[in-house]
Amino acid sequence: MDKIQFHNDLRRLIEILPPKIIEALRPYNLDDAIELVLDLGRVGEVRYSDGKTDYLGENYVTDEDIEYITSRIQPFTSDNRSGIPGTLHRISAIRNRQGKVVGLTCRIGRVVTGTIACIKDIVLQNKSILFLGRPGVGKTTKLREISRLVANDLGKRVVVVDTSNEIAGDGDTPHPAIGRARRMQVTQPIYQKDIMIEAVENHTPEVIVVDEIGTEEEAQAARTIAERGVMLIATAHGNTLDNLIKNPILSDLVGGVSSVTLGDDEAKRRGCQKTVLEREKQPTFDIVIEIIDRNTLAVYKNTAEAVDYILRGWPIRPEIRKVDQVYDDKTKTDDAIAQQKIKEEEEALASQKLKFSFSRQEYVKQVKDFKKIYIYAVSRTVLDKVLERLNLQAEITRNIEEADIVIVHKAFAKGGTKILSIANDYKLPIYYVRSNSMSQVQKVVKEALHIKDSETLQGYYDDAERALDEAKAAIQKILEGADNVELHPQNQQIRKLQHELVEQHNLSSESIGEGTERRLRIVGGSDFKNAG
Repeated sequence: MDKIQFHNDLRRLIEILPPKIIEALRPYNLDDAIELVLDLGRVGEVRYSDGKTDYLGENYVTDEDIEYITSRIQPFTSDNRSGIPGTLHRISAIRNRQGKVVGLTCRIGRVVTGTIACIKDIVLQNKSILFLGRPGVGKTTKLREISRLVANDLGKRVVVVDTSNEIAGDGDTPHPAIGRARRMQVTQPIYQKDIMIEAVENHTPEVIVVDEIGTEEEAQAARTIAERGVMLIATAHGNTLDNLIKNPILSDLVGGVSSVTLGDDEAKRRGCQKTVLEREKQPTFDIVIEIIDRNTLAVYKNTAEAVDYILRGWPIRPEIRKVDQVYDDKTKTDDAIAQQKIKEEEEALASQKLKFSFSRQEYVKQVKDFKKIYIYAVSRTVLDKVLERLNLQAEITRNIEEADIVIVHKAFAKGGTKILSIANDYKLPIYYVRSNSMSQVQKVVKEALHIKDSETLQGYYDDAERALDEAKAAIQKILEGADNVELHPQNQQIRKLQHELVEQHNLSSESIGEGTERRLRIVGGSDFKNAG
């Protein structure tokens, strides 16, 4: 919708307002306004998308003002909403205990284009998508634009289930904002679940769009739709995926949650309590998108995997996307696209195998170049730093059954007899570290992941590696009789690694120089005796 159309629609809203309110609005630019609030006995307010509020003069809203507006709009439905035919404006009522209208919130409806450009590649995957986010953050706007995209550009049969005419506006004719999509109106919110099923049974849609799934019955209707092979685009009450999982009414949308009691051996193997939460079934929605604000989205591309991670307390990082950026890479070669498709198919196969099992062992085997490491008595902090510094496709797992590699501190190996036994049962390779120093852990990780020196040009050999090699050479000189050796300047973190390496050889070192010239000096011979 262009700016002229917006102002034409805005004029339709202004026409239903009392003359004194219209006069009070003249000084204000309503291009960025989102609501006009009129409460009995108070001055009117104009609220903007940036949180700013303007107050309309000093004249209080009266019963006559509210009556003037309500007499010029459609009767309110049971959810106290009404609208203006042919527009996206929404008027909501506040009533007193006797049912009298004492306040009005006039939501200024507008079509905002370009809000889904950053997720267009996701929409084109024909997977069901669930949007989450706080009220007013733009969920319905995105449903409207997706409806138009899928119906017009892709030519699919789209049915919008429109409760209170929220998506396609008031009146019998849907607003042009939804393009060629068809609209089924819902007279009262309690009937939304019935209209959802009716849409599937009567009108052969390929895509159904629903706003505000909020009850258990609507969640069940959504599952029925998805199980019939219809793409479902919807919003739900909840700010984040974590919130939705904890909502007993709506958690079925993402697979449901049940409490499971594990046996003693299983609980020990997982390293968790005997009673745990696990996902019950496949999620209704393949993808979950959290709308953080109007310009930022957090995308969970695999709902099942994300829910499993959250329930187990593992860290999960959604993909962050910005509205003003386009993420579908049209410059990819055919070969790159084919490789990406193969990888996605492998991941989908592995995920399907985990439909009712939460062991990721099969998943790890399917997704090549990704390793899971189980550690015993080894510093997790040090290992995390090593993985990050070497930029490795690996992570630490709490459950040995899901691991590809086991790393054990040699000094504590006797206490881990059971762990080693399980590792042998799973035929997992076991590697030992002599200490929790960065250099020792890094050395073992390289050995475990088969990283050779010849691979350093591929990203494994960095500044820290070169600095440690220099320190090793200097240590050798000290052992051969040199009094002291100064190393090249390094940052504080790398100097710390060099200090640790020197200590392992029972030598002494000190930092000298200032600023960018700060460096290590390794002492030996007479200098070492003096330092002692």
